[in-house]
Amino acid sequence: MKILETAITNKLGKTTKQAKPVNMLEMIMNLIFTVCGLIAVVFVLLITAFLIVSGVPAIKEIGIIDFLTGDIWASTAETPLYGILPFIMTSVYGTLGAILIGVPIGLLCAVFLAEIAHKKIAGIVRSAVDLLAGIPSAVYGLIGMIIIVPAVREIFDLPDGANLFSAIIVLAIMILPSVISVSETAIKAVPKEYKEASLALGATKTETVFKVIVPAAKSGILTAVVLGIGRAIGEAMAVMMVAGNVANMPGLFKSVRFLTTAVASEMSYSSGLQREALFSIALVLFVFIMIINLVLNLIVKRNKR
Repeated sequence: MKILETAITNKLGKTTKQAKPVNMLEMIMNLIFTVCGLIAVVFVLLITAFLIVSGVPAIKEIGIIDFLTGDIWASTAETPLYGILPFIMTSVYGTLGAILIGVPIGLLCAVFLAEIAHKKIAGIVRSAVDLLAGIPSAVYGLIGMIIIVPAVREIFDLPDGANLFSAIIVLAIMILPSVISVSETAIKAVPKEYKEASLALGATKTETVFKVIVPAAKSGILTAVVLGIGRAIGEAMAVMMVAGNVANMPGLFKSVRFLTTAVASEMSYSSGLQREALFSIALVLFVFIMIINLVLNLIVKRNKR
């Protein structure tokens, strides 16, 4: 009996000695993860504070109503005007157009990869999607200038093909990788029992996909839409190259300027109130993106519930 007690005591002692390094390692890793999370939060707070400090003075001097609702931007005129309504409306229309075109194509491609395509074909298509995600914005803009802009000019018999429609086409292509990847992951995460039960009840494969699997993956698909909107509304270089970069009120075949391109195109030579107004545009864009993300995240959480 004493021998058994001694053996148990020795074993428990060894286990305790081995547990200490493991617990220490877990504490260190938890500390590293916590610090990384706090760093992300600190960066967001610093960016927010910087934009507020840099952008609010111009809004106060110009007037928030004149700044947000003015339809003329003439920052280099003798009597400068700083109305950013054309930029806001252009960004809204461009993002909505890109989502209306890109999301259905991306969702159908995700359904094809997750439910229909053979593994080899799916692998090839998935590689092409990953390649799309890695292409720089300037390359998208260059391809748009060489292919899309001349095509739009010839098809619609326009004097210039650099317009809002060309920008929408480029943005729709650019959001495809995010929409496809996240939607495919969401569709694959749906339990197989849903599909099997639907087929067992006599539903066709198409009915099962669009009436059972896609609705079950709705929260993940909405997350893909959120990422697509963030990519579309935050793009600058590509749309600057294909949209014409003119401060007009938006029209489908008019040369326009987005919020992002307004900042990028004038920041290099700006000074004084003009420079402060550009920071104010960046602040408006930041607030705009935050509101969109907040609303869409609330919708996603509600659908999960």
